[in-house]
Amino acid sequence: MDDTRRTVEAVWRIEGPRIIASVAKMTGDLGLAEDVTQEALLEALGAWLRGGIPSNAGAWLTAVAKRRAIDAWRRRERLDERYAAIARTLDEASDDDWRPIDDDVLRLVFTACHPVLSRESQVALTLRVVAGLSSEEIARMLLASVPTVQARITRAKKALAAARVPFEAPDPSEWKARLGAVLGVVYLVFTEGYAATTGERWVRADLADEAIRLGRVVTGLLPREPESLALVALMEFQRSRFTARVDGSGAPVLLADQDRSRWDHGQIRRAAQLLRRADAAARARGVGRGSYALQAAIAQCHAVAPSVAETDWPRIVTLYEVLGRIAPNPIVDLNRAVAVSMAQGPAEALPIVDALTESGALRGSHLVPSVRGELLAQLGRAQEARAELLTAAALAANTAQQRVLKAKAAALRAGET
Repeated sequence: MDDTRRTVEAVWRIEGPRIIASVAKMTGDLGLAEDVTQEALLEALGAWLRGGIPSNAGAWLTAVAKRRAIDAWRRRERLDERYAAIARTLDEASDDDWRPIDDDVLRLVFTACHPVLSRESQVALTLRVVAGLSSEEIARMLLASVPTVQARITRAKKALAAARVPFEAPDPSEWKARLGAVLGVVYLVFTEGYAATTGERWVRADLADEAIRLGRVVTGLLPREPESLALVALMEFQRSRFTARVDGSGAPVLLADQDRSRWDHGQIRRAAQLLRRADAAARARGVGRGSYALQAAIAQCHAVAPSVAETDWPRIVTLYEVLGRIAPNPIVDLNRAVAVSMAQGPAEALPIVDALTESGALRGSHLVPSVRGELLAQLGRAQEARAELLTAAALAANTAQQRVLKAKAAALRAGET
């Protein structure tokens, strides 16, 4: 049973967005598409346990979800010619029936980012249906409660249904109106791939690569849009380090300990070219760098540095200061504190982190106590540092992250003896 459940969960992670996109394209109803896909997953648990896992699990789930959708239409007494035409095509699924869906996943993103929804609902719904994240994972990413996230997703699906939003990419004239939401969600998907909030794996390359693919499609739609170019540059810079971010067992390798020869330097060059294009597009419009371009510039500083010690930390501090002015965010402040500690010392950085603690902006996140523990350790306040690191470990949901934090705390204890 456990093996079957793990297989179902793995298929959902890999194929979930494409299955939902396929069903949503057929039904024109995103809420129904997600509901019947979830029903298909439940059916798979029993059927695969009895009869074994099919050779093409994605096709099996897609066929079952589509049949569930037809059943829902029948129950709603909305059986029409569209149903009859589709039903004739739904013979037993075969390998030939299943094709990767590229454009449909992008349609899924655009639908979930429809202006009829609030920004918060857009993000929550897209992370659910595109990234396949649980309510708990989304809550951690958005620094919100699980009930709040669940309520946003429910309201979003009801709003799309009530407004009869079609499952389609918008008219080109509407792309820019949705661009901010689309880019924000794409980057959140990448962020979950870069450092998974839960589970055993520290890095989820599948999610990160899907986010990059979607970002590239968006730049194809809007090739002169500075921020879409900059976002892809940012993701490429960060993706270039993936191979060195974990060891052979999958355990995290921190930046200072990474073998930089294992970074993908071809990807770094591509990212640098994209950032130059983004800067040129911004100059052509007479505007400065946006938030993604500033983050990409920070990532570039890390990517081109021979070592942590030789990184241009003063420039990174300046970039974070500018970023904090145009896009205020507690995570930006926390990252600025880390950069300040490297450029000016931990004593200068600690007040920044203490202010975040007092504000409660990141309450419940492991990030603040983990950074505070590092700074206290550098200041020689080992006992306080160990307490902060253990607090961070208790708050972290990713087991790989927990092990890193506990190991640091244990090293501090060992250093005292």
